[in-house]
Amino acid sequence: MIEASDLTVTFGHGASLVLAVRGVSFTVAAGSSFGLVGESGSGKSTVLNALSGLHDHWEGSVVIAGEPQGRCRNKAFHRRVQMVFQDPYGSLHPRHTVDRIVSEPMIIHALGDIDDRVERVLREVGLGPEFRFRFPHQLSGGQRQRVAIARAIALEPTILLLDEPTSALDVSVQAEILNLLARLRRERGLTYLLVSHNLAVVAHMCEHVAVMNRGLIVEEVAAADLRAGRFADAYTRQLFSASKGYDRAAADALIDFAASE
Repeated sequence: MIEASDLTVTFGHGASLVLAVRGVSFTVAAGSSFGLVGESGSGKSTVLNALSGLHDHWEGSVVIAGEPQGRCRNKAFHRRVQMVFQDPYGSLHPRHTVDRIVSEPMIIHALGDIDDRVERVLREVGLGPEFRFRFPHQLSGGQRQRVAIARAIALEPTILLLDEPTSALDVSVQAEILNLLARLRRERGLTYLLVSHNLAVVAHMCEHVAVMNRGLIVEEVAAADLRAGRFADAYTRQLFSASKGYDRAAADALIDFAASE
């Protein structure tokens, strides 16, 4: 469903040029969930922005559902591919009601039966009719993210790009949102590309995981190997160790992979 080949993303020009993503390649099968993990600044969110069309300074090849993609995307692409962002407050217009936030994509794409569609997707994400005409500031963080997910599925896409969808939420709410996303994928046959720095989240949600460091994919593993801690790359082993929590001995043994390049 998703094929990225030799994807390279840059920022700036000349002496200030930054290679944010360096020759990344991976594939995501239809109906599966694929994870991109790595520390902050590793380039994983930049990959999502290039795939979604939000960032157009990229080279390489992007193929979605068998169709090669250029830097400009058409309406058909955006019906097929939707994105859920990290910040459930910043991604929602503060002066728009939930009704307008969810219905606006439907209006843009000239869908019919908008009232019924809005009610249906809100029910799917666990929000009753009493939430329909509230504003984002009247909602909790988890409720806002449910609205963002409702907006994403409103056009009945086949692919969701998920950029740290639970990192801004309390731990108990994170579990609710992850269970919601898992149910939607199962019921709708969706394909997920999930970005996270949380290895436990990715191991729970994804069948395969690519580990990124400084714009490169250093290793690709199955979720079963991630849960068991079976890795070939030293950076992946260090990332896995760090994910277990603070340990003085492990902290003292940390390697600066940027400095070792």
